[in-house]
Parts: sequence; structure tokens; C-alpha cells
Amino acid sequence: MKKYLHWAGGLLVLCQLFMACKAQPQGEQQKANRLIHSSSPYLLQHAHNPVDWYPWGEEALQKAQKENKLLIISIGYAACHWCHVMEHESFEDSLVAAKMNAQYVSVKVDREERPDVDQVYMNAAYLTSGRGGWPLNAIALPDGRPIFAATYFPKKDWLRVIDHFANYYQTNPEKLVEAAEQVTQGIHSMRFAELSDEHTLFKAEDLKLSVDKLLAEIDFQKGGLKRTPKFPMPAVFQFLLRDHYYEGRAKALEAVQLTLDQMARGGIYDHVGGGFARYSTDGAWKVPHFEKMLYDNAQLTSLYAEAYRQTKNPRYRQVVYETLAFVEREMSSPEGGFYSSLDADSEGIEGKFYVWSLEEIRELLGEDAPLFMAWFNVSEKGNWEHGNILHITKEEEEICREFGLSKAEFEEKIAQSKAILLQARNKRIRPGLDDKVLTSWNALMLKGYVDAYRAFGEQKFLEVARKNAAFLIQNMKQPDQHLNRSYKDGKSTVNGFLDDYAFLIEAFVNLYQATFEEKWLFEADELMQYVLEHFSDEETQLFFYSSKHHDPLISTPVEISDNVIPASNSAMAKDLIYLGTYLYKDDYLQRAEKMTQKVLGNIREQPGYYANWAMVLTHFLYPPYEVAIVGEKASRIRQQFDQYFLPDAFFLGGRQEGRLQLLANKAVEGKTMIYVCQNKACKLPQTEVPAALAMMKRSGK
Repeated sequence: MKKYLHWAGGLLVLCQLFMACKAQPQGEQQKANRLIHSSSPYLLQHAHNPVDWYPWGEEALQKAQKENKLLIISIGYAACHWCHVMEHESFEDSLVAAKMNAQYVSVKVDREERPDVDQVYMNAAYLTSGRGGWPLNAIALPDGRPIFAATYFPKKDWLRVIDHFANYYQTNPEKLVEAAEQVTQGIHSMRFAELSDEHTLFKAEDLKLSVDKLLAEIDFQKGGLKRTPKFPMPAVFQFLLRDHYYEGRAKALEAVQLTLDQMARGGIYDHVGGGFARYSTDGAWKVPHFEKMLYDNAQLTSLYAEAYRQTKNPRYRQVVYETLAFVEREMSSPEGGFYSSLDADSEGIEGKFYVWSLEEIRELLGEDAPLFMAWFNVSEKGNWEHGNILHITKEEEEICREFGLSKAEFEEKIAQSKAILLQARNKRIRPGLDDKVLTSWNALMLKGYVDAYRAFGEQKFLEVARKNAAFLIQNMKQPDQHLNRSYKDGKSTVNGFLDDYAFLIEAFVNLYQATFEEKWLFEADELMQYVLEHFSDEETQLFFYSSKHHDPLISTPVEISDNVIPASNSAMAKDLIYLGTYLYKDDYLQRAEKMTQKVLGNIREQPGYYANWAMVLTHFLYPPYEVAIVGEKASRIRQQFDQYFLPDAFFLGGRQEGRLQLLANKAVEGKTMIYVCQNKACKLPQTEVPAALAMMKRSGK
């Protein structure tokens, strides 16, 4: 493998020896290729390329094998800026297309619809070029085994790459077959390389080691992790929020507050329209990569809502309300689903929709323009290559003194100015919208709405959550209990993957806690039973990313480490704890424990990539409270609890006892009773929330 990696890693150096090719003149718009029949907006973007694209599937593989041609497998997503750049430079070019069509069978993949395919070839990229990202471009044998994979190529380099491999396949095919076998074996071995065989008891020291390492990675000047570009990484800060709750470590809460404050002040946050961009290209959260993803805004809604419950910071409330206003306005379908993403580009320019010139601000805001410009750092020169990115660097008190305003006057003027700018911005040419509805991302957004409802008691948020849950059941859940992944134009397609189930189970459990409607728990358990039957790896006790009913790939993916989105396996472990506790299923709890033991060493040593797993670990170190509330005032009392951040409390109840075993014989006529329980053993019942909270004190609080 090392010999091959050296050969592949030096490919671009080797390519410099080749002559550059000159493009042929562009012809008229091409007739549609096979992608025209796709549901994916990303594939449809390429449907008129001169490249003879195939969607991923048996037809492309059969053609490649019949004609003995290598495959080009090009993977991206609709909001990907560099995917658009490479399309314009290479895939819309007639010369490039002619070479690809003559020498290869070319396949386009939407990574959001087929994350299993993406994961396989992303692992190939890490093995052969040392880095990953999108667009992801793989060269593979006719049967799909990858030889080489890397990210964006400028046109001249892409021509060299495709010529090199096509020629090498003609002259030394056995060498490429050997290389593909090595890469495939490497991909297969990567699946469980992160697992350990520890069978020790969980200890508080495990968590302390994890927190200490994580805090060492925090940028205590600007927030976030010490990396550029900076991604929000919501699970990291949800974990630190929990550590402060359990152990009282002040530094953990400082890291959370600093990060949330700086993100809400930075250009990564859309100060005019609400919502967050995908990441910041710099270390100060100032210059975003302007694409907006549903999954980021879903998870950040949950994070800011949780942080509000812990700190009561009104800015966090404002961020949640503005973000959900953005989701409602720009990311919601009439049927109740949520769209996937907004592009970074409009009119072919990244960020054009979101940035402002000084002249625009003056013209729109008149006498209030100086205040707005001072607050959001607007200058005549601009603070970015295409204008001014709105971001905050001064304190509110400083601006109020400078302009002689009270806090209330300042807030009113800024709110009015933002509304004026939003109205004006809505007249601009909008970024492209990826309007497919994905089950997993919708589940994250559903949970975000539930978390916002519980934090603020806003009934509208609960109504949206219920509507989305009903939409997912009606359109994504099939009669045999399996989920589909994608929905567009009235059609549900693509067999669901593990994250679709894992995130939807968690969302349904959270919806139960917000409503005490038991149907959501039982819906969640139906999905869990399907996962146990169709996704299980009995040897490791983990779960494969694809089910028994998916078309086989060269290696069946397994998601273990957390990233911007938590790994589907860590989410499943959390789900097993939830349902095992609510439904008295000890086998669920035992499996979650075995899963967590497999990654215990990683939780200690790489907490930045195992933060959701670390949250799973907290449930074993600090056994959760089952808080049962039974009686006419059950909903009102639960709302009182929701004013507090209580990550160790699993709420259940209702006006009647219902079907859950823990609620049996808990009703008392004429009263609403609160039972604080652990491991099915309940303390003396209470009628007031403060008394019940006193029974839930932990040392760190």
C-alpha cells in the first residue's frame, strides 16, 4: 500500500510533465443526458453538460465492464461552490467532455442522496491523495474499485489526470488492478480500525480526560476549535454544556458561551435574514462560505436553545427565533418538509446575495445608516472582496454611547434597519435552492423545532414540528416500516440509510417528551426494530450505514466518528438508551453499553471527533432521571421543568397513566403528581417542581 500511495500521491507532479491542452470552442447547449430523469437538483444541474453522465447504478457499471472502460465517479452536492467551478471549467467544456466520453464511463453522484457511495470514495481519497472534500472525483476500475480519488482540479490538471489514467490503463492495466485491490482492501480495513476491545467499567476519569483534551483544542480568543476553516461543530459544544452541568467545570461553559457569542457576532451568521452559513473561511467567524445547509441550522437551533436554558442569554433566544424565521421563509415546503440547502453563489458570484456596499446602506437606511454601519462594520472600501460582510466587533454599550441611544432605542433602530435590508435583499436574484427533502436532515430540524419549543414555550414551533413529523411518516415511511431518504416533486425515493433512522428516532423521542403523545415513542420503536433487523453487525454490535436491502458496494460503510453531523452509530447508541429506558428494554441498554465500550479509547483521545459518543457516555456515568408527571396539569408542569437545562431528565407522563410501565399506578385522583425515578425506582412523589428538582441535584450543579 505504501508503494502505491507514493505513486498516486505523486500523480500531480508527474502530470506536470504532460503538455497542457487547449479547449475547443463551446458549442450550443447540449441535449439532455441521462441525468435529466433524476430527482436530485444537483444531478439536474449537470443534465445539459456535454459529458455523457450516468447516474449511479447498474447501467453505468455494466456499460463500463462491457466496454472495458475506467469509471469517473464525480460526487458533489447542489450548494457546493467548487463543484460549480469545476462544472463550469471542465464539465461544460466540449474538449474535456469529448475526452471523458471517449475514454471513460462517467457517473455523477449527489452525496446527499447517496452518502454511502460518497463515503466509500471519500475513504479512497484519504488513502490515495491524503485529503477529502467536494467535488470528489474518483477514477475506478469498471467494477467500481477505486484507483485514485481527489477533490477539485483546475481544467488543465483534470485533463492531465484523465489522460494519464486512460493511457496507463491501456499500457499497464495489471498495475491499476493491483492498485485498486490495495485501495479496496484499505477502505475495507478502515471501517473498524477505530474500535477497541476494552471491556472495562466506565469511569468519571474517562470523561475528564476527554474534556481536558477538548478544552486544549478550543480557541479561547475567538471561540470554536483551533482550526481554519472553522466549522460550528454543534455536538462538541453540546457535550461541553453537559460537562458543565454534571461536573461544574467553568471552563467548559466559557468555551460554549464564547463560541456561541462569537458565531452570533460573526459573518457566518446572517444578520439580516437569520440562519448560519456552513463554515467560516477564517479564524474569526468573519468570512463565511456562504452556502446554507439545513443540517447546520437544525443543530445550531438545538444548541442555542439548550444554551439559553442554561444561561438565559437573550441573544441566544434572538438567534433561535431569527434562524427559525429563515427556515420558515426560505427552507420550508408547503407539505411540511424542509429543503436541503441554499447555494453560496448567485449570478455566478459567491456571496453576492448577502453582501452590501456602503452606497446601498446609505440609500436604504437614510439617517439611520451611520448607526447600522458602525454596528456592522460597513465601510466605503468594503471588508471583503465583493463588498461588506455584516459582522459585529464592538460592544452594544459602546455604540449606544457613541450615538446617544438607550439600549431599547438602539435595538429598535437596528431591528427596523434589518427589516428594510431584508425587504430590499428579497428583490435580488436568489441563490439556488436544493429543494429535495432528506429524512435525516429533516429529523434534525424537527428536533431543533422541538428544542426551541421547550426552551421558549412558543406554540408555533411545536405546530411546525408536528406537521413535519406527520409529513415524514406519510411520505418517507413505507408499509414494510422502511424509510425512504429523499422526497421531491411529490415522490419519495432512495432507500434510507442508518442516519435517516437514527436521527428520526431521536426526533420522535424528543417530540414525545414535548407532547406526552405516546404514538411518537412507538413510532420510534418500530424504526428501531427495523434497524436491528436490517442494519446490525452482530460481530461488533455496531450498525452498518446501509441495510441488507441496499445494492452492494465494494465495501459496506460504517459511520463511527462524529463530525459536523454526529455519526449514525453514536446517534443509534443514544436512541437505544432512550428507548431502553422508556420501554423497559434492557437489551437496548446493554447494546448501547457494548457500542460505547468499542469507542471508549477514542472518546478519551479524540473527543473532537467523538463528542456525541461522549454524550452517550454521560448517560452511563450519570444515570438519567425518569421524571414521570401524571394528572390534569401534566403538560403545564412539564413546561415548568423546561425552563431548566436538564440533560439527565427523561420526561414521561400525561393526563392519564397511558401504556408505559413506569406510569402504572401513578395517577392520584384530583392531583398531578411528579415522580423522580432512577433505574425504575422512584422517590417519594411531589406536587411542586422545586421539590422535584431538589431530588435531582448532582455534585457539579
